[in-house]
Formats: sequence, structure tokens, C-alpha cells
Amino acid sequence: MLKIENLTKSYAKSNIKAVDDLSLELNKGEIFGFLGPNGAGKTTTIKMITGILESDSGSISISGFDIKKDSINAKRNIGYVSDSHVIYDKLTGREYVDFMANIYGVDMQTRQERANKLLEKFELKDAFDSQIKTYSHGMKQKISIIGALIHNPNLWVLDEPMTGLDPQSAFQLKELMREHCNDGKTVFFSTHVLEVAEKICDRIGIIVKGKLVTVGNLDEIKAAQGDSSLEDIFLSVAGGANA
Repeated sequence: MLKIENLTKSYAKSNIKAVDDLSLELNKGEIFGFLGPNGAGKTTTIKMITGILESDSGSISISGFDIKKDSINAKRNIGYVSDSHVIYDKLTGREYVDFMANIYGVDMQTRQERANKLLEKFELKDAFDSQIKTYSHGMKQKISIIGALIHNPNLWVLDEPMTGLDPQSAFQLKELMREHCNDGKTVFFSTHVLEVAEKICDRIGIIVKGKLVTVGNLDEIKAAQGDSSLEDIFLSVAGGANA
């Protein structure tokens, strides 16, 4: 579903690699948690996966499509929720979702069915025809999620998705992530909430200073690191950095 090989990225005026020779392969039907301290390279990696940033070297393929060589088809298979909620806030929620559906060629009946289901789940129906600029932070996160799922992508990429969500909405999001994978699709998400990663992820990767230092399911990582909890493992491999 997602294959990353020897991915490297440096920013201008810096000799430090934001992402350093990262290789990773995700399978259908799994939730993959991407962990790391601030500045470790999580968001840079995500922006390269989604085609927002171009890597210095290495390759990324989504559903068999190379993000550099065939970016349109690669991006057709991605649904992306950023950590910044940069969306068109002068549009209504409905206009935004229709805009996203039009980009991905989702027919009217399908988009209405998917949107209604998600609006019901996130209790956003009453605000759907209001401008997004009137939304709270959490509501903007919800409409971003709906827009990212309207085309039912093979790879759902989320950067700090729990930020701003109330407990009920966070629970609904976790359910959606599992449902997405139960349909044979894949979720890749970064988070600082270790408890969430520990509970819902099939596999976990920890990135530190641009390098993927450990990857596997929780039992494998615990056995390799000799620690009893994900928090202990994180603090051990991240050098005591705050989660």
C-alpha cells in the first residue's frame, strides 16, 4: 500500500537531514503509528508522502504509483488531514466537501451518502451550511476529516489528528480509523498521544533526528527494547525527549 525506500530530505541552509535514509513498508489493513519528539522529521515525512514536499533522494509509492513519476495517480489514493487545518474558511462545510469530492471525481449520490454518515458521526449536520470561518478548532478538524474521506482513499494520512477533538469525537475518529483498515485500506498517522498509539496501532515506528530507530508491533518492540510500556520505550530511544 505504501512503500518508502531510502527517503532523505534536507532543508536549505542546513547540513542536518530532516529525514535520513528512511525505509518503510505498510500493508493493507493496518494502522501505523508514527512517533517521535518535536523536530524528529514526522511532518516532513508526511509532507513527502503526500507530495507537498519533494525528497532529495529515495522513492515513495502509494498503491503502486510513484509520487514523483506519477503524482496524480499516487495522490488519488491518498486522503490527508494536516495538523494545521489550512482549509478554505470562506466556504461552507458543504461547499468544502463538494470541492474535495469534485477533485476526486466522487459522484453526487456517493458523496452524499458518505458525507451524511460522517456528519452524523461527528454531530456536524447543523453547521454543514455555515462558513468554516465560524467553526471552532475542533469543528475544523472534523470537516477536514470528512473532506479527506469523501473519496474513500486507500491510504489515509493524518498528522496529529486528535488535536482539538473532544473525547467523544476522538473516540469516533479512532473507530473510523479501524473501520477504514477493516475495509482493507491503510492508516498512517503521527501522534504525541502515546496511549492512543498503544491502544489502536497494529505497528509503530519511532523516528529520532530523521532516522527511523525502531519499527514493529508493540510486543516486538517491547521484546527488542526490554521495556514494559510504550512510554518507557519512547523515552529510551528518543533520549528522554518529551512526548
